[in-house]
Amino acid sequence: MKKGLSKTCYRFFSNLSNPTRLAAIEQLMKKPMSVNELAEFLGQEQSMVSHNLKPLLDCNFVYLKRQGKKRIYSANKETIDALFKAVENHEKKFCPTGGKCAIRGN
Repeated sequence: MKKGLSKTCYRFFSNLSNPTRLAAIEQLMKKPMSVNELAEFLGQEQSMVSHNLKPLLDCNFVYLKRQGKKRIYSANKETIDALFKAVENHEKKFCPTGGKCAIRGN
């Protein structure tokens, strides 16, 4: 394994394992949104959504563009689309329970 890759993988997948972050990314794959729009969609406080967007920005899973006073977030489609396709492929080919194997207790 490439030296230092485990740290990178840990940070990469840790960012994606958070349900709020993952839900935000899924929504941003559909269309760019402000933090307020995301918060409303997710049913969470704006401060919580902002807090969860920061690590996604740090790792370039999402991008930020200013439109006047608004801050518009969008997904890094190159990375996220490839990840989602890999997960879908894995589920279809290797997960006989349709994804339930990943949830403990099912």
